[in-house]
Amino acid sequence: MIRLGLTGSIGMGKSTTAAMFKDEGIAVHDADATVHDLYRAEAVEPVGRLFPAAVIGGVIDRAILSRLLAQQPEALARLEAVVHPLVRGRELRFLEDQEKAGARLVVLDIPLLYESGAEKRLDKVAVVSCPAQEQRRRVLARPGWTEEKLDFVLSRQMPDAEKRARADFIIDTGEGVDAARRQVREILSSLLQEEN
Repeated sequence: MIRLGLTGSIGMGKSTTAAMFKDEGIAVHDADATVHDLYRAEAVEPVGRLFPAAVIGGVIDRAILSRLLAQQPEALARLEAVVHPLVRGRELRFLEDQEKAGARLVVLDIPLLYESGAEKRLDKVAVVSCPAQEQRRRVLARPGWTEEKLDFVLSRQMPDAEKRARADFIIDTGEGVDAARRQVREILSSLLQEEN
């Protein structure tokens, strides 16, 4: 079973691209969605010990957690030490289930793929990208986003050029949805032919 990693910086169109893989019948494990789920389940107790103020009504309030992390950025490593192993456990169960189901290829959607060293456990990596000015336009159109907030997030992410240089495939979303969908189909065709 081929393990294709999918990553891309904020505003590049990774979520939309992940949905295109799903549309092609490929199972996708979404690390971000897993974290959101964990914040309502098994991560509540250990994260709550680190950030008691972030627990509201028995779940982790992500907005409060973000504010607390902005005030104490050194606490991010402690949060990741709790959350990353839980995400990895869910990912391993996903992979086992897909293997049993006979999947030929799966996609692991991991926002900080290179930053976390996840490429070591993947067969190939596809990076979703677009021109920097388009990225900024997309992110700043989102409610609550400012230049400062975007710059902070980008400072935590590997530069797009470096991701592109390390990728096996690049999906350019700057040309629109139809062009991106064609690129997704080309990647699947290439990988599944290789496997045969």
